[in-house]
Amino acid sequence: MRGEERPVTVRVRDGLRQEVLNANLAIPQVGLATLTWGNVSGVDREAGVFVIKPSGVPYEDLALGHLVTVRLSDGKVVDGDLRPSTDTETHRCLYLAFPSIGGVTHTHSTHAVAFAQAHRDIPVLGTTHADTFNGPIPVTPDLTPQQCATDYEYNTGQVIVDLLDSDDRKAIEVPAALVANHGPFTWGVSARKSLEHAIICEAVADIALHTLSLSPTTPPPPHLLHRHYTRKHGPDAYYGNPERAASM
Repeated sequence: MRGEERPVTVRVRDGLRQEVLNANLAIPQVGLATLTWGNVSGVDREAGVFVIKPSGVPYEDLALGHLVTVRLSDGKVVDGDLRPSTDTETHRCLYLAFPSIGGVTHTHSTHAVAFAQAHRDIPVLGTTHADTFNGPIPVTPDLTPQQCATDYEYNTGQVIVDLLDSDDRKAIEVPAALVANHGPFTWGVSARKSLEHAIICEAVADIALHTLSLSPTTPPPPHLLHRHYTRKHGPDAYYGNPERAASM
């Protein structure tokens, strides 16, 4: 949080706070976090704010009233009695850089963190990966001493932005990145979707580690990967039932 202004209640769109709470509560349920190692946020761009988990509150204690609302323009808390997640500025940086993003999830899930600590992209080794990510999940360069010394959390977001060349299209096609030596950040059109991408990111990291442990692999045929990505994404997508999804 920047500054010490007294929080002022701000109304966010209906359902956003509950969605953010549900997504945060799901993090330990799906095995993505130990202790309090994870957070989800959701943005209301019309109101110019985002809602995020408070810092250090155990998931089993987390309630709707604990969530913190932060102003997108300058990172000041505008609603909530607790400090927001220490990763708040990273979330804010991503929201400012990529207009397509409606939610952000950060975890320290085991297999994705292993790739981040090894400074390795999560490679596309099969169709499970290609169903969601149109390419490898990239890893950032190390932060510099200067980036760590000043505005560290914001700069953590900035290295992701730089990695994707500030290109919103890239953020849409591969909605995840690994911060070197740290862990995964994922995003999507909503808080719920960003969590879904975090679950898939961890799953494909796990599968990739198992695959690489068996033997070196040759890349899958690009036409196969393209088919799997485009049947779920883009104008020719035909996976699922949109009417049913909209009603859920």
